[in-house]
Amino acid sequence: MSASSNSAVPASLSPSNSAPNRDSVSASISDLSTFSLSNYAAEVANSWLLPDGVADVLFEDAQKQEMLRHQLTQQLTTHGYQMVCPPMIEFTESLLSEASEDLKRQTFKIIDQVTGRLMGLRADITPQILRIDAHWGGKGIARYCYAGHVVHTLPSGLFGSRIPLQLGAEIFGCTSLTADIELIDVLFSMINSLNMSAALHIDLGHVAIFKRLAVLAQLSDSDTKQLMHLYANKNLPELKCVCQALSMGDDFYVLARFGHNMVTLLTKLSDAARQDTQIAEAVDELQRLTRHLQDQWQCQVSIDVTELSGYHYHTGIVFNGYINSETQPLVRGGRFDSLHSNSQSSGHSNKQQPRAATGFSMDVSRLLAHIELDKPTVVIVDYSAMNTADDAELQTLQQQVASLRQQGYRVTMPLDADDCPVGVTHRLSVANKQWQLATL
Repeated sequence: MSASSNSAVPASLSPSNSAPNRDSVSASISDLSTFSLSNYAAEVANSWLLPDGVADVLFEDAQKQEMLRHQLTQQLTTHGYQMVCPPMIEFTESLLSEASEDLKRQTFKIIDQVTGRLMGLRADITPQILRIDAHWGGKGIARYCYAGHVVHTLPSGLFGSRIPLQLGAEIFGCTSLTADIELIDVLFSMINSLNMSAALHIDLGHVAIFKRLAVLAQLSDSDTKQLMHLYANKNLPELKCVCQALSMGDDFYVLARFGHNMVTLLTKLSDAARQDTQIAEAVDELQRLTRHLQDQWQCQVSIDVTELSGYHYHTGIVFNGYINSETQPLVRGGRFDSLHSNSQSSGHSNKQQPRAATGFSMDVSRLLAHIELDKPTVVIVDYSAMNTADDAELQTLQQQVASLRQQGYRVTMPLDADDCPVGVTHRLSVANKQWQLATL
């Protein structure tokens, strides 16, 4: 903007041929003051706005979140899972070495001001667990658990958070279904410990069925992507037309049409697909896990073998856990063969063998609406009695306050006469030369 421009000046201050009188000058100064202050107020208001998908967690919700983090991680550690706390940022070579394209798009990238190398702000903790297991897991079975915030470039869902508190567990080194069953059992133990009125519904899938059919039919990458897109949109009419031009096309259509019932699915698949050992094993795993969920946890179970959202990441059983009728899953999990990142040792890279793994993760913040905290006992010390107490009475007061706090009471010793917390239920005051707790 040039110095002679009047576009930012109120109309009453624009130059004119006539000399302004005192009243017009006063009015103009008032207009200018109002103009400047209103712009300043708008700038201050904008500076306090948070990005979409980012919000403060305050007061009772913050206490709920911390209680959930502690209680759920305690459940995991008592089941034999080792707690790990990876850093928020890593070099992208390790953080995204085996990541899917979706995860790469969800990851913020920044430049390390020390080395000039590219770093990523984690959008998922599981890739970090791969790195940790590559260094510390050995060759046997290893169990890990974690809880920490992740940061997404885009929210998941319409009102999803971009900074969810992710809590999860992983088992490495076990190829059998027993590891998946253990994780399911741990998950239900955690959820049941919260005494929620909400019920957990599990939706099962198995990406190995589609992957094996794609190999048998020798599908191209473009055909695979097209089928996955049609499966995701549940577009059966168009899927039927597309499958007519594909090798083993009837089998791909049958997956969508009858993939919710394993008994029916086996009768509808072609002989080549039905007799394939990998497909038969995958169907058997789904049936066994379904029976376990229903018998052990009386859980509602649905099956969808065309659930392929983690196709490039998962290798076997996948599951989503939903609370009540919510559209976004609370828990996502499944089996994957973890291709470990190149580990640098003495300047030489050593590609390790794939290591079987399975795990789940959840957004703890999604549980806040489904739990209630016990009503706290909020105590305030009588300000005037505290200020008139002698040394012996003050010492007794300190001992009693410490005792109450150890019992879980919230005790505030006011700094002045107006200092009073919200929701006070009891007052600690002097009666008969003794500090006594009275209900308000």
